[in-house]
Amino acid sequence: MPYGLNILPDGALDFVSLGALIHRLDPGVIPFRKATQCQIHVSGGEYNCAANLADCFGMKTGIVTAMVDYPIGHLIAERVRAMGVKPFYKWFKHNGVNGPNMATVYSDRGYGVRAPVVFYNRSNEAGALLKPGDFDWKEIFAGGVRWFHSGGIFASLSETTGPLIIEGMQAARAAGAVVSFDLNYREKLWNIWGGPDKARDVLSRIVDNVDVLVGNEEDLQKGLGIPGPEVAAKSKLDPAVFFGMIDAVVKRYPKIKVVATTLREVHSTNRHSWSAVAWIDGETYVAPTCELDVYDRVGGGDGFASGLFYGMLTGEPPMEAVKLGWAHGALITTFPGDTTMATVEHVRAFAKGGSARIQR
Repeated sequence: MPYGLNILPDGALDFVSLGALIHRLDPGVIPFRKATQCQIHVSGGEYNCAANLADCFGMKTGIVTAMVDYPIGHLIAERVRAMGVKPFYKWFKHNGVNGPNMATVYSDRGYGVRAPVVFYNRSNEAGALLKPGDFDWKEIFAGGVRWFHSGGIFASLSETTGPLIIEGMQAARAAGAVVSFDLNYREKLWNIWGGPDKARDVLSRIVDNVDVLVGNEEDLQKGLGIPGPEVAAKSKLDPAVFFGMIDAVVKRYPKIKVVATTLREVHSTNRHSWSAVAWIDGETYVAPTCELDVYDRVGGGDGFASGLFYGMLTGEPPMEAVKLGWAHGALITTFPGDTTMATVEHVRAFAKGGSARIQR
């Protein structure tokens, strides 16, 4: 079993994720207080992986989520179709006044010494209303699903989303799918209804069901309460702190076979050093480090996760899988929006040590 995981050889869907769809308003380098126009990007931490795997890597993917029958919902659903992701929607009616809504994320791009600023309008969000019993998992997994994924952003939305994730994961395990989770700890979202203690309680119950965990040292400390080593990392690119926490993670969650994360040193908003690391079935792997000229940093972590999952689903050696994730995450930062515009050939070339020379 590569990676210590029993990955099904085929299925009607290679990958299904459970999470909330959002639309992100992006005024570019202009701060919102001075903005006069915005681009609209369709996103969602869990959805991004399904979209990337379908559009760049040619995999058969699905998204289990809430959808509202109003123009913003239709806009989002159109982008889901365009990325080639099969939707499993629970539909909500909009009352024309205050929802339920598809959440809005506001995020300027920052520039140079000015960091990007992110804030939300998630009031009366349809995704937060989702609860156990809302989906027919037998139907979703009927033709076989190889991999099931969710994340900490969806878990943080309400009292009912965490139990829904657990319900989905248990159905996935019963159907023979690998189960992954991206901790994606967002303090602002947890603070609305429970804070750090609630986060640790909810997330630890979810992670009991997980084979593949994505999360950095901060996610592991804040989201799961895993103590970090006393010794501070020499730099953000030093994997020592991350690897120093793995024993505690695996001891507490013995089902976990893979833990992975990106490493990012931010020199300025538009200049990052970028690497990635993974602990896979007892072995450690470190990707190369490259210097990124960042156009839009949002989605890089999901880009890494989806490239890593692709490598694992297609039976690449562990180091290659980590490099595919690292390469795809790097490329995502060169595009506007949260989801991929890369091709698998582009990702493979960069993973091999390709350069930005013009391709003729």
